[in-house]
Amino acid sequence: MGNSTLTDMTLLPGVETIVAGLAAGSSSPGQDGKVKKKPMKSLYLKFFDTAPDGKSRICRLCRKSYCMTTATGNLGKHLNNRHPGYHQLPEGPSLTAQSTVQTTMVTRSEKPHVPVRARAQAQPQVQSQSQIQDQPQAKVHSQPKTKPTVDVDHVNWLLLRWLIGSSLPPSTLEDNMLIDSCKYLSSSVRLWPKEKVQEITLEVFRSMKEDVKASLQHISSRLSVTLDFWTSYEKIVYMSVKCHWIDENWVSQKVLLDVCRIPYPCTGPKIFQVLMDVLVSYNIDSRVLACTHNNSQNSINACHEHELGRELESRKLPFCYIPCAARTLKVIIEAGLENVKPILSKIREFILQTNSNQEMMEDFKHWTEVYQEGSWKLPFDHSANWSSDYNMLDVVKKAPNAMDSTIKKVEEIFGPRDWVLSTAEKSVIDSLHSYLEPFFKTTTNLCNCKLPTVGLVFFFMDHVTELINMSKNGSSHDSSHQEWLKNIASDMSETARKFISEAYSIYTFTAAILDPRIKGELIPETLNSARNLEGARNHFVRDYSNTFQAVGNGHGAQDTTEEAGAFSFAEEIIRKRRRVSMTTAADELSQYLAEPPAPISTDALEWWRGHSSRYPRLSLMARDYLAIQGTSIDPEELFTSKGDNIHKQQYCLPLSSMQATMCIKSWMQSGYLFNFQSTIIDFESLVKSATASGDIDDSSLLHN
Repeated sequence: MGNSTLTDMTLLPGVETIVAGLAAGSSSPGQDGKVKKKPMKSLYLKFFDTAPDGKSRICRLCRKSYCMTTATGNLGKHLNNRHPGYHQLPEGPSLTAQSTVQTTMVTRSEKPHVPVRARAQAQPQVQSQSQIQDQPQAKVHSQPKTKPTVDVDHVNWLLLRWLIGSSLPPSTLEDNMLIDSCKYLSSSVRLWPKEKVQEITLEVFRSMKEDVKASLQHISSRLSVTLDFWTSYEKIVYMSVKCHWIDENWVSQKVLLDVCRIPYPCTGPKIFQVLMDVLVSYNIDSRVLACTHNNSQNSINACHEHELGRELESRKLPFCYIPCAARTLKVIIEAGLENVKPILSKIREFILQTNSNQEMMEDFKHWTEVYQEGSWKLPFDHSANWSSDYNMLDVVKKAPNAMDSTIKKVEEIFGPRDWVLSTAEKSVIDSLHSYLEPFFKTTTNLCNCKLPTVGLVFFFMDHVTELINMSKNGSSHDSSHQEWLKNIASDMSETARKFISEAYSIYTFTAAILDPRIKGELIPETLNSARNLEGARNHFVRDYSNTFQAVGNGHGAQDTTEEAGAFSFAEEIIRKRRRVSMTTAADELSQYLAEPPAPISTDALEWWRGHSSRYPRLSLMARDYLAIQGTSIDPEELFTSKGDNIHKQQYCLPLSSMQATMCIKSWMQSGYLFNFQSTIIDFESLVKSATASGDIDDSSLLHN
């Protein structure tokens, strides 16, 4: 193993002053009998030879040369970065790269010599550094000092990012196996205690929240929010609040505002109070146009019947609340699966047994080829979500012979299995698969949709409602199970009807017609009324027709020029122009609706980007209303295995870590920089510093 490979094995150096202190406190066995010359000014010079020309110094460990004028602090950085543990190596002229490798490998298996003060370290790292620097034998004052407000322990910063990215609690860093692993890689590394990790995480949360707040102040359009709720293992109810908007480049944006605990009991007024606290803290409480919730009665009370709707109406601000279409669709599908759960359990057992047995997987592949029942991706998806449930129906529907042959071979070896399907059960699954296939296609389209606008979501939900009504009225093509399917459709119908009664309003109508793929042609019939169209037109003329409003602000300017009934000549001209602009604005809306819808595959935001100059006023309204969300959660998180990890993280985090960890992780995914007390931690440079060929100045890893 060469020197570069050995260096690559080391994670990252610890705080350099600590390493220097350890070097000074350790004894070198090869130095006892050596005749000392003139005392050195720096301990680092022991590991460098003077070149024959007298103009440079050469590292004894890797033969890298430095100019004689190079500061000893930089020589120390070279040793720390390239040769961790150099202070434990024998010193002398015979030192070579090979002995370096052997000695390092040996010392890693032994208990490193650590001063008692460093071993019992429990105070913040900055205090420990100052204590070590006070020791007379460690003269490292020539090294450049790092910023006193930031602990530059590279390994700990990287581990902190890992904790947040994996949604793990701070106590993880106190795991003995993790500590031993870090000691093996570098004996100088000391992991932060969980109290310090918690303190730093909260400080990062506060700093990054200020960055998010500052970014929201530059948004000129109206905002929409979505609410999601869950209960952790501690039986604590949490609510996440996300903000959505369309920026001036017609790009859909979203950011997590907060994750809040809802005090027991979780009622509408308490949800409203927590929500308002979040909106006020970001100074956006008067800019919210819509709130999409998770369909629970308490969130309905919080958004409309109790508080939020009344609060915004009192300010004469348009506002609407929308139930989550994805969760409604999930409830509808669960009603369809309710009566076949025992059969699904049998199929799931077969799936689990096949996934855990390589021979069964090979047998299944073989029999699908023999019976020409298609190709299958193995192992099967056995997660607890709708996509997995439908795939299990798919196996029984499309590969029944391969499934039976695989089970038959297992029974010949291990005896009868409880997960063999009868002929009647296969018939039920066959009918249910055909009935639910349009539902599966609908959820797949929602999951793959780049922007599930209100108009597009309503289009799919209207299709689902039609399917339910057909089955409810006995229009199913499957006559053998027609009565059974009618009962299923009856349960589904009630859920769909409730969604329509809560979701359809003048605001959702406006949002739907402003989707160029939907307009008035593809809007659900019960929503597409002359009354809603007239209301949308009046709202557009009142709030968006003023030619003198700031472009993109989404709010009509108020006429404050009237004083004591007197008007100046200039003000009269302005009034005339405003009347003309209102007529022109109405023409904009009429012309837009008169044209046929764009193809359903069109990107709605790209369409508006190309037509905003043609509809300058209407485009302002479109920016506001296309940001209204038809679902409170990403459909992919609800219907596929993508949501499994998220749900695990939400369930497992303790109260002390939930808010900060979930928010910081989401903010980093949204592109916000990891900010600690106005200092940006550059993780990319931290990682590069572990394997860098040259010296890296710690100050380059931190950016003010």
